Amino acid sequence: MRLGQPAVAGEVLAGLILGPTAINLLHWDVFTDIHLEETFTFMAELGVLLLLFIAGLELHISDLQKSGRAAVIAGVLGFLVPLGLGYLAATLMGFDLQQGLFIGLLLAPTSVSISAQTLMELGALRSRVGASLLGAAVIDDTLVVLGISFFLAVIGGGGGQELGASSSILLLVGRMILYLAIAIFVGVKILPRLSRFIERLPISEGVIAFAFTVMVFYAWTAEYFGNLATIIGAFLAGLFFARTPLKAKIEQGFSAIAYGVFVPIFFVDVGLEANFRTLDGKSLIFLAVLLITAIVSKIIGSGIGGLLGKLSAKESLQLGFSMVPRGEVVLIVATVGITEGFINQTELSVAVGMVVLTTLLTPPILRALFLKKNHSDEQKMSTAKSS
Repeated sequence: MRLGQPAVAGEVLAGLILGPTAINLLHWDVFTDIHLEETFTFMAELGVLLLLFIAGLELHISDLQKSGRAAVIAGVLGFLVPLGLGYLAATLMGFDLQQGLFIGLLLAPTSVSISAQTLMELGALRSRVGASLLGAAVIDDTLVVLGISFFLAVIGGGGGQELGASSSILLLVGRMILYLAIAIFVGVKILPRLSRFIERLPISEGVIAFAFTVMVFYAWTAEYFGNLATIIGAFLAGLFFARTPLKAKIEQGFSAIAYGVFVPIFFVDVGLEANFRTLDGKSLIFLAVLLITAIVSKIIGSGIGGLLGKLSAKESLQLGFSMVPRGEVVLIVATVGITEGFINQTELSVAVGMVVLTTLLTPPILRALFLKKNHSDEQKMSTAKSS
């Protein structure tokens, strides 16, 4: 984007302008057809599945291993600290246990694309901080996807009412584990063989059709048999296709239609769902609390993770700030929350505001931190040469 901000910010902003926050386009007479709304919602849901599928497809386990101890600890603490502080902040604001846990999950993800782009521009993506950021973000977002799926399975499966008996909880957790076991077996043992067979067939775009079918099948079975969110199924499908010889062809075929059409529709839809006009004084206070908690929790969690992973204090601070941006995963979790009734439209608007503000604030802070370090290094070199 010309303004130096990621595309997701512009797409959400477009939704805010078109939605009830500004011109309320969908309530114009020409757009009130229920079928139009259903079609748009379907396209948005397909967009989020494609987004998670491609995220799994682009995941490199080898990069995660190379990033080492700092990435692992920063990723885990970058999930746990925002989860805990988010829950604490929400309960202090008057939310109940379930809502508090959900808001904690809402604060846990990071948007690696925003910080990665900034570090790339600064030539720091291949530094220790850059490598740790990529690895930590993978661990963080994977824990969030698993966490929200577990949360929905145990708490959201029946609004938390018929799940009082421990046997019911064990049954749901058992179904989830069984689904994951079968999904992993199929993805590791069967999918590579099927992929090689499909690749040899003289069918135009057969590979793309096959990958799309598998993605939808994984998403559907995740929800109806594993009691998991559909996004975890799509993520797993992408993760397993990354191990096959079809990866490059699938990535090329999916990226254009996903990022050209369906993924932007999802983010525009998030903006359409939000309504900043509903934000009153209490909501603005909640936004301020959420924003401060979002920033501080990542700096503490991932920063301490960097220190424990043998990064310097400066590098740990840089890593902590690099994990601050919230983006697509937060918006995905927020839409799940409003669908399941854990948050309302006003709280969705607060979440969108938090995403936009962290997205706008982080790049200039990172530039200041890294450029200050580079300027300091140049001064030291000049002093050494003069002496």
